[in-house]
Amino acid sequence: QVQLVESGGGLVQPGGSLRLSCEASGFTFSSYWMSWVRQAPGKGLEWVSGILNGDSNTNYADSVKGRFTISRDNAKNTLYLQMNSLKPEDTAVYYCARDYRYSFDFWGQGTQVTVSS
Repeated sequence: QVQLVESGGGLVQPGGSLRLSCEASGFTFSSYWMSWVRQAPGKGLEWVSGILNGDSNTNYADSVKGRFTISRDNAKNTLYLQMNSLKPEDTAVYYCARDYRYSFDFWGQGTQVTVSS
């Protein structure tokens, strides 16, 4: 069965960095576009970034552009999100999700990122 397992979250000070990972299994990872989506406390879901299956094309929400970098290693079935210059407003649960027909059909359990001094 499809599984997505995120890791790498934690507590970081403003201006700091974190690298999230998402290990995929149960499907042909290299065939799918993948995304990171976050949910801040008391708010709805926000798409953060996406990457095509060939990893040459990436997209970002304006709120993270220039600070976050999405990447993937198809040989390791792993999706990454490098987050730099973190701000308190980046505090959220971060999910990786498999793209399907301009939506998402599978989600991980999420990893908490807290940006606070």
